[in-house]
Amino acid sequence: MLRHARELLAVRSPLDAELIVSEILGSWWGHRLPDGDVEEVIGEALVDYAHAAGTPAALALLTGMAYMGTRRQAAKAERAALELMEGGVARPGWADRVGMVAAEGCYVSRDVFGDQDSVICTYSYGGADRHALVTLVDRNKAGAVQTAGDASAPAGRPPASGMVRDAWVSSRVDKLLDHCRREGRDNPLMRFEELDPRDTKALLWSALDLTDETNDPPVNENFGTYHAFVRARVEILPPGGRLPQPPVYGADRRATIAARFLASDEAEGLSDRSAASRCADLIIDYGCAHDFGRPLRVSPVKSEMFLLDWLPRKVLLSPAEQEAVPHVLAAWVRWAGKRTGLPEEGVRATLDALWDATGKFAKAYRDPSAFGLDRALVDRLLPDGDLEALPRRAFALPFLSGVHRRSGRHGVIDLSRLDPADPDDRRVILEFEHPGAGEEHLAAHERLTDRLWRGEPPQLWETAQALLDVGYERHEILHRLIDVLDHRGDDPEGLREALRVLRHQAPPE
Repeated sequence: MLRHARELLAVRSPLDAELIVSEILGSWWGHRLPDGDVEEVIGEALVDYAHAAGTPAALALLTGMAYMGTRRQAAKAERAALELMEGGVARPGWADRVGMVAAEGCYVSRDVFGDQDSVICTYSYGGADRHALVTLVDRNKAGAVQTAGDASAPAGRPPASGMVRDAWVSSRVDKLLDHCRREGRDNPLMRFEELDPRDTKALLWSALDLTDETNDPPVNENFGTYHAFVRARVEILPPGGRLPQPPVYGADRRATIAARFLASDEAEGLSDRSAASRCADLIIDYGCAHDFGRPLRVSPVKSEMFLLDWLPRKVLLSPAEQEAVPHVLAAWVRWAGKRTGLPEEGVRATLDALWDATGKFAKAYRDPSAFGLDRALVDRLLPDGDLEALPRRAFALPFLSGVHRRSGRHGVIDLSRLDPADPDDRRVILEFEHPGAGEEHLAAHERLTDRLWRGEPPQLWETAQALLDVGYERHEILHRLIDVLDHRGDDPEGLREALRVLRHQAPPE
């Protein structure tokens, strides 16, 4: 990294210097360490290393890090740079201007579907070195991260605006803005408008935070090189803006939307009204929970993600509903598109994407009954219809083991009639699996089973799968998880850390 910093001695522009420093800082962005903060372990160590080197390249790097590093890195870098300057190390020519940049304007180029925004912020150094930072904010990918569960998204904070997936810098500011204006004027599927810099800051901070806090975020492969630059540029925008809050859709409001849709001309051709009603409820629920409270928004990408990603992972559909859902979604696109003012070109593009995805849906949606699982058993394990929960609940409650096939009774109790969602019935099932176990042992299994049933925290099932993959037996995994819960169950952060450590344990001999 210090050798890379020699490039800083050859540039004259503070913009070029900041981009080089951002590239260096981005070399470790996004990495996670098992027992430390990567910004401290690498970033702060780099400051110490550059300080000890005491070369002009080291001073140039420290000067850039004092502006673009984390707060701790910046404070350390500034102190180290001052010491080197006092020792007579030569400063680069751009040092007095680094960070001395002012924002000029903020704009957005967005599609009419609301899938993503290209946020354009223009800056200059006192009128010189004018440049534009373009930041891509994607709402579909952010919804997918939220849908994937708290193991990927930051716990307790649903995304408010989308996530940053890419960024780049252009020095041809006027040409870029002219192109966006022309596209917004000539392309019926695009819009271009000016933004309030305060609202722009709120939007980008929220989207950047979600990207930073997501494990393995779906960003462009070069995004890390711009990450520090983006944060530094967003920081200088004026504060005080607010993000629009998504509307709240309670049960009554959702039911009203569904009823209006089912009574519409667009839904008239749907023959199975019961299946259509369930599918409409799912479309609305997806828009409310995973599209920032926008159930009426339709787009090609959103339709594909709903049909090919969310439904196959999350929802248990009946055969009739599997058959009906593409047709219901097509009717919904026509109905909702009309009500949201989506141009006819947008409706057609969405329907084209939907019909392309319909053939893939039959392969993407794997009904558990196709794998030989008894439908009644699946219904008992999934009273909430959460298809994603099936493997972890089957792991926690071994309905499918050979002993259950041979004997379906526990004393006078018919196990096939027990409800695994009921804590009392669940206790009987656990007693059947652990004959002769003491009260304390059974209680520990009950606590673990309850967490696995609810999927809280998500890292619990992730850890079980990781241990299965390396060769641990199921019962040994259960006892290892119980041990972690006994020691860290009341400390959410400590529990996640203990599970992370457990996932990295060596496999059995």
